[in-house]
Amino acid sequence: MDVILGIETSCDETAASIVLNGHKVCSNVVASQISQHAVYGGVVPELAAREHLKAITPVTKEAIEKADVNVSDIKAIAVTNGPGLMPALLVGLNFARGFAASNKIPLIGVNHFIAHIYSAFLNNTDLLKVPETYPILALVVSGGHTALVLINKDNSADIIGTTIDDAAGEALDKGAKLLNLGYPGGPIIDKIARSGDPNKYKFPRSLTGGAGKPLSKQNRFNFSFSGLKTSLLYHIEKLGGIDSFRDDIMHDTVASYQNAAVDVLCIKTLNAAKYFNAKSVVLCGGVAQNSLLRDELESRLPKHIKFILTAKEFCGDNAAMIAGLGWHYYKNDKFDDLGLDAYSRLPKFTTVPFVH
Repeated sequence: MDVILGIETSCDETAASIVLNGHKVCSNVVASQISQHAVYGGVVPELAAREHLKAITPVTKEAIEKADVNVSDIKAIAVTNGPGLMPALLVGLNFARGFAASNKIPLIGVNHFIAHIYSAFLNNTDLLKVPETYPILALVVSGGHTALVLINKDNSADIIGTTIDDAAGEALDKGAKLLNLGYPGGPIIDKIARSGDPNKYKFPRSLTGGAGKPLSKQNRFNFSFSGLKTSLLYHIEKLGGIDSFRDDIMHDTVASYQNAAVDVLCIKTLNAAKYFNAKSVVLCGGVAQNSLLRDELESRLPKHIKFILTAKEFCGDNAAMIAGLGWHYYKNDKFDDLGLDAYSRLPKFTTVPFVH
């Protein structure tokens, strides 16, 4: 059995995990920083780094103990080295460098974005071996990313659409901030929206061709959510400000706002799935925990397309997806030296390591 230790510190979650052979999750420990960042209404990179420094050693120790393995059993350490917040990334990366050097085991740098896609298969890696699963269309939706990725059975991959401004998760969080709902906004909006009418107020569906303007070819599968946030601001002002909102107005506003964001995600995904003749659609990333998005995308997909839904425990930032993906590098002897560096922005990639 190949025991891989995963480390994740790309944003505000300090996580460590032990995964066997790329899929058997023996431990998945996450230390959240929500309470520290809530007072600022968002993640402060330097504060996140300091909290990672406090948590990284005890979190890793707990992951190893929960998995009931010894440090000597670990074959490699996989660590997120990008994309993400640079101060936060460097804490995990430097810890992993030291761990690899002191225990004389290989170091593996993992792309956090690709790991999110792989997280959908942690509970069912057999799907990756079935030719009928391909092409796979992955909707990666989080606070930092909103993208559509096409993956073929020859392991080639292409980002066919991305956001041209804000990510969907960011739009939900900032929408919650405008409504004074608290932080993190996504889960709060998801909860409140269940008590409201999603069709009460009309919010824009940008880049979907529904505003009477022809959609440019280059934006066919791209996303835009900045207009949605601006529309919410005008909506609040039109109704006299937050202080004048009754409960029913707040609930209907939240439900309608969330419905607009989810509708765009579904429209774009369905159009791309049809255009590229996708056989499977993957939903992954932190926003994949949203109940409306999970239900709507599944219900709208044609029955002949397989819907691969990431388990909620692996949607948010976690180290199980890092260790799991890292195993695919390990078994192909693809290691990094101790000079491995971090990067903040998503680089272009043309293949994924988990398709063979």
